[in-house]
Amino acid sequence: MTPQPSPQAGAAVKAADRAHVFHSWSAQELIDPLAVAGAEGSYFWDYEGRRYLDFSSGLVYTNIGYQHPKVVAAIQEQAAKMTTFAPAFAVEARSEAARLIAERTPGDLDKIFFTNGGADAVEHALRMARLHTGRPKVLSAYRSYHGGTQQAVNVTGDPRRWASDSGTAGVVHFWAPFLYRSRFYAETEEQECARALEHLETTIAFEGPGTVAAIVLETVPGTAGIMMPPAGYLAGVREICDKYGIVFVLDEVMAGFGRTGTWFAADLYDVVPDLMTFAKGVNSGYVPLGGVAISGEIAATFAERPYPGGLTYSGHPLACAAAVATINVMAEEGVVEHAARLGGEVVEPALRDLAERHPSVGEVRGTGMFWALELVRNRETREPLVPYNATGQAAVPMSAFAASAKAHGLWPFVNMNRTHVVPPCNITEAELKEGLTALDTALSVADEYTR
Repeated sequence: MTPQPSPQAGAAVKAADRAHVFHSWSAQELIDPLAVAGAEGSYFWDYEGRRYLDFSSGLVYTNIGYQHPKVVAAIQEQAAKMTTFAPAFAVEARSEAARLIAERTPGDLDKIFFTNGGADAVEHALRMARLHTGRPKVLSAYRSYHGGTQQAVNVTGDPRRWASDSGTAGVVHFWAPFLYRSRFYAETEEQECARALEHLETTIAFEGPGTVAAIVLETVPGTAGIMMPPAGYLAGVREICDKYGIVFVLDEVMAGFGRTGTWFAADLYDVVPDLMTFAKGVNSGYVPLGGVAISGEIAATFAERPYPGGLTYSGHPLACAAAVATINVMAEEGVVEHAARLGGEVVEPALRDLAERHPSVGEVRGTGMFWALELVRNRETREPLVPYNATGQAAVPMSAFAASAKAHGLWPFVNMNRTHVVPPCNITEAELKEGLTALDTALSVADEYTR
């Protein structure tokens, strides 16, 4: 679709937004939201007719891009048939969505509890773990994000937690492996893995193994910087959980449904958790949907004992119909395989070339359509481009980089010192190269702040 400028309509949308919409994670008077007129495929556009290639996939959820006709049609057909129905009933769209998800989850994660999104999926996974074990504590990693609701934000390991952290949520944080900024003075991935596992087990020992219900990890941390776990780490966590009777929860809200070039990132590491959360890519965010995939053992806990939790819109028919269509589209069109191929053949070589030419790039990491560039002021010292949780003048280098990307038609996903390359998983090779060219230009702005 060719964007048609309509500045007057855009001004009306903007005025209503500024008058009435309360935005998340924002100081309301300090933001200037872009008024979006439309979106299709890998692009969206504003009311001035400016088009942007979306290298953020919305919030890393439009895995099949915007307005896929088969998914739009499925939502329309479901709305004509049955717009909504309560979660206590068996409904075709809900049953089929659960079946298709369970077919793709690892191991025996065959029971699906539907939620409205990723944060409440995490909430319910941790509730299940505590009820299953009878234990109060949850361990989670620094450099993580699990959602904005009360329990989910408390297990989050970045500054978004601070304002809501009461210290009474039963959460203990630990360091997960990240060799580039190692907390373990490691020099190799093998050392980082071994020392991170030792640190985790020591944390459990000092907290009291009998008090720990669950360890929750993003299989591949997303907004924190797409830090691929070293070989053996997730398997080691699995062994520790088995040793102490701890529930292993993997958060696949961002990494799942093709983002890593596999259906789930857990497939890359041949690991099976006890509970796995999902959302975002399950239906490309067309209608809000999330869920928890549950192992046989934990499901059995609630076979004759009621599970004390639920949601009015659990397994909403429109959302589930969108999930059925999305999963079928991904299978029919080879979207997962496409993401894996482009990630290996196009994205990785291009990003490594950018790293060679731009002194602001400290490290490249990722897989599939899930990549990050670590931006630095100095490659030798690894000094971050901006300080941790920078605001105001301290954040100017990242702001300038993002502004340059947008000026060249690329909508980036930036967080602290990282820019993510997370376009739709079915992006074309030509579109991908277009975005990488714009990224190259924007990095020249970041280079100006290096020393």
